[in-house]
Amino acid sequence: QVQLVESGGGLVQPGGSLRLSCAVSGFTLYNYAIGWFRQAPGKEREGVSCMNAIRTYYTDSVKGRFTISGDGAKNTVYLQMNSLKPEDTAVYYCAAGYTNTLGFLDDVRYWGQGTQVTVSS
Repeated sequence: QVQLVESGGGLVQPGGSLRLSCAVSGFTLYNYAIGWFRQAPGKEREGVSCMNAIRTYYTDSVKGRFTISGDGAKNTVYLQMNSLKPEDTAVYYCAAGYTNTLGFLDDVRYWGQGTQVTVSS
């Protein structure tokens, strides 16, 4: 049974940092692409970042601030988020599936339950 379990969300001040974790069970890391999506209140869910065995992808608004990485020994994917802004406030979801030719995770087969990130002073 595939499970994606997120952790690490919380409340942080603008300019601060958080690291989200996605613990994967049911398959070995890199058998699927793993990524992060987010959904803010009243907005559509958007892709933030994803990775597979050979490449990573970042949406423009997080480039230079967020870093995705994986630990095969722990079967866990991380999203290090630095220089956080109020507009980063959202529920962040871990997802697994397949990427398109641009490296974007557009064929999601599995979702995590989400973790809230709030950036506010």
